[in-house]
Amino acid sequence: MTTFSLQAVPRDGATAWLDLARRAEEAGFDTLLTADHPGSCPDPYPVLAAAAAVTSRIRLGVYVSNAGVREPLPLASAVATLDLLSGGRARFGIGAGHTPAEWAAIGRTRPDVAGRVRRCIEVAEAVRRLLDGEEVTISTPSLTMTGARLGDPRPVQARIPLTFGGGNSELLRWAGRNADIVGLSGLGRTLADGHRHTARWSLDEIDAQVALTSGATLEALVQIAAVTGDPSSVLGETAAELGVTVDELRQTPFILVGTEDEIVAAIDRNRERWNIDRYVIRAPALESLAPIVARL
Repeated sequence: MTTFSLQAVPRDGATAWLDLARRAEEAGFDTLLTADHPGSCPDPYPVLAAAAAVTSRIRLGVYVSNAGVREPLPLASAVATLDLLSGGRARFGIGAGHTPAEWAAIGRTRPDVAGRVRRCIEVAEAVRRLLDGEEVTISTPSLTMTGARLGDPRPVQARIPLTFGGGNSELLRWAGRNADIVGLSGLGRTLADGHRHTARWSLDEIDAQVALTSGATLEALVQIAAVTGDPSSVLGETAAELGVTVDELRQTPFILVGTEDEIVAAIDRNRERWNIDRYVIRAPALESLAPIVARL
């Protein structure tokens, strides 16, 4: 079975967002996901709670929270509150963060890679322990907590599923052992603008990342999705920028472009090679991919 989730950000007001949540559920998407970039997009937890009020089945989560600028107790409280309000449909998503401006905005300096890795693991493990009802005390260069406990609200689910999103090797190893889902994005080094990335889309690079995850449940964040009989019209420019052919580009799990049958065949290939059976697509592709979601 292939599972699809939808990532979207509310830009056009409450009516459009709630309608999108309903449509995603009706189309058979497993989870409605939204982003977490403080100052650059709406706060994820109120918008997910609003979606919970007009849906009954679809799961709800953040893809993904920046461990560098989020503190464990408020984050655990937000996740638990969402789980309570949705009747047990929350997911917890975490990543190390990459945008320097998000640290600067709260008076912190973005750590080096090793520092971001340590902080991500510590925050993720602290949130997990808080959601599990434990008391957390920790004192490290990255994180300090004393006697923290999440007494109220308590989540509905006995264990809220954890998704890690990122590509760092050490974090992929950790996620393979600890996360319920490991989300692969195909994103490489952060570029100078602090937002865009290089692409890690070669098959060898994907092989190497998957090998680190120890057989975990894998999810691909689809960067380009379109149902079309002319893939070159959609992918030609991107292929030229990356110095590959359109056919080579279509071998990556981060691209789902082609006819419905071709996309289904690509999903089958991805499962056979990498055991990827979960996909996150973005809102503009909802309508065109809905028949494939229903089919699979």
